[in-house]
Amino acid sequence: MMNDIIKVSDLIADFLINNEIKHVFGIIGAGNAHVFDSIQQKGYTEIICVHHEQAACMAMQTYYRTNGKVTAAILTTGAGSTNGITGVVSAWADSIPGIIISGNEHSKFVELHKDLRMWGVQGYDSPSMVEKVTKYATNVLETNKVVYELEKAYAIATHGRPGPCWIDIPMNLQSSNIEERDVIHFETSELPELNLDSDLSLSENVELLVESIKKAERPLFWFGNGIRLANAESLLKPLLEKYGIPALVTWAGIDSIDSNHPLVYGRAGTYGQRSANFILQNCDLLICIGTRMAISQIGYDINELARDADIAVVDIDKFELNKYKERYKYSINADAGIFIKKMLDKELGQSLNFLNWIEICNNYRSKYPWFNSDDHPDKDGFINSYQFMEKLNLHLKPDQHITTDMGTALLSGHQVLRIGKDQRLMTSTGLGEMGYGLPAAIGASVARGKGEVLCLNCDGGMMMNLQELQTIVHYKLPIKLFVFNNDGYLMIKHTQNALFNGRRAGVDSNSGVTCPNFSALAKAFEMPSFQIRSWEDFDIVVPQVQEISGPVICEVFMHPYQLFVPKLGLAIQSDGSLISPPLEDLSPFISRDELEKNMLNGLHPKSSNIEV
Repeated sequence: MMNDIIKVSDLIADFLINNEIKHVFGIIGAGNAHVFDSIQQKGYTEIICVHHEQAACMAMQTYYRTNGKVTAAILTTGAGSTNGITGVVSAWADSIPGIIISGNEHSKFVELHKDLRMWGVQGYDSPSMVEKVTKYATNVLETNKVVYELEKAYAIATHGRPGPCWIDIPMNLQSSNIEERDVIHFETSELPELNLDSDLSLSENVELLVESIKKAERPLFWFGNGIRLANAESLLKPLLEKYGIPALVTWAGIDSIDSNHPLVYGRAGTYGQRSANFILQNCDLLICIGTRMAISQIGYDINELARDADIAVVDIDKFELNKYKERYKYSINADAGIFIKKMLDKELGQSLNFLNWIEICNNYRSKYPWFNSDDHPDKDGFINSYQFMEKLNLHLKPDQHITTDMGTALLSGHQVLRIGKDQRLMTSTGLGEMGYGLPAAIGASVARGKGEVLCLNCDGGMMMNLQELQTIVHYKLPIKLFVFNNDGYLMIKHTQNALFNGRRAGVDSNSGVTCPNFSALAKAFEMPSFQIRSWEDFDIVVPQVQEISGPVICEVFMHPYQLFVPKLGLAIQSDGSLISPPLEDLSPFISRDELEKNMLNGLHPKSSNIEV
């Protein structure tokens, strides 16, 4: 019987088809030319050709975050693969699955040059480069193992805590032929069992936690992005309805539940909302689900977090649990979705009543709204970005998908925007790399069938992946790009104010950094452009931008030294000493009397010593 002879690059394209991967992101080169050719010839998978490999790996992330489908970034050898590493680390930090398929030099050079710095012409050991920031990384050296390794990577990427996997395939293997009977396939039975090693079973932990809820007076849920990664966001509303407990969301988990739900009280953290931080710091039982308890979320001292509360943390990653295990009463090593289902299935045996606590939370929300115009005044003829976000809330579409870059877009957006049940807000919260917003918008748009995305960016972040404007134009992606123009790197300006008495280096037009006229740049890319310099401009321009069906750039001019508040910062005393306050004591500092009234068990000693 004749056996089919198949080209390996065709097998790679078939792998994409078999897994219903309709879009991949990448840039062609000598190291992946055969893969590109096979994908194109097959005709099922579309290659979205970006202009920088890091953009491919960033777009890969929001593609998954938008439609839940694992996809791939296809990179060439040498600098093609090194360029992708920032996007890979970003995916690793935020637990986003994806497959990076990198090309490499002829496999003979792996052995011949294994002790040299470089292999062949441009090659190097890329799997070793990324092994600490991927769930799995390998160099394939046998044609019959190519499909096996791809299938293995696809399975591992979503097994347990999700993350990126890197498969390096030398160019000669891609162009080789193989008999179909020699192809080896991966069996999911080969996946290791998840090592979930809580001291108690999940059912026992749920039993104990529910008993603690019954005894608590001020319980609080804190929802993280691990819930969406577990495909369990639809369970959050039933969870709140069953237990009647107030909830906060992390920045990464903002869009896991409607911001307007009456029991959702916002986002706490070092740049948190004042009301959310008061609620967090006054609870007596804190239940954290699917969040790694990052410093930007919990502050700089775990012992100052929710000081009167027992803390329960549910995380699929045991190493994340162990970092603060001595502070947690319950360390539950479990999938967030399975945990929530257990909580929903649990018979309570009695009605729960937290109305007094909810009234306290409502008072915080009323007294300290998410946006306070007194904290965010316009200045010197510039509009304030927080006021911009507050007004933008009124113009968001019911299914608006939003990506942000860092700095202004990240801070004011995540503090003020209200995200409804069918809306999304996506950014890089782990690595926090400038340049993320634009390729993130591309990935989200492609995942929506080349649908609309609103991208909130900044002048500095735009320059990190400016070339992707051409990707947007070429594919006619309806991305509405708002660029906050504050003359450089605003967050670092504030850092320099604190550290160097305002001395500037490399942050603005007076110290070495300039950005282009983005409206003129839009013309070069044949995109319509707008500018907003006043609230009259806002009222005219924003509705126009929202009506445009294709790509568009809108510059928003803001004060080059606008403050980002409220935030957790150092308090400088009259004698020059510094005090690092607890999470409830955000700047701009309120009076000590007012702070004390908001803390049910009194002031922290640090706060008592701060001069206001």
